[in-house]
Amino acid sequence: MDNMTIIAVVSIATAGFTTGIGCMMPALGEGKSIASALTSLAQQPDASATITRTLFVGLAMIESTAIYCFVVSMILIFANPFWNHLIAQAAGK
Repeated sequence: MDNMTIIAVVSIATAGFTTGIGCMMPALGEGKSIASALTSLAQQPDASATITRTLFVGLAMIESTAIYCFVVSMILIFANPFWNHLIAQAAGK
């Protein structure tokens, strides 16, 4: 295999792994945080405003992790910086 094929295979595999793990783990974290928030709301309904606000901030932070993983996978597929390095290296030979 030549270098272009190796970079393509590694980039696609890494993008798939990043997207898979980047979707599964935040989803599990969001489910656990929602379950904990519902348990807290059931135990202390007077603190519902504070719990809900904290829950939404936490969910936004967890979701940002999934978005970062998605962005990294899209960069690896469509704007891979390794392609430019490999093409410049090949042109210099």
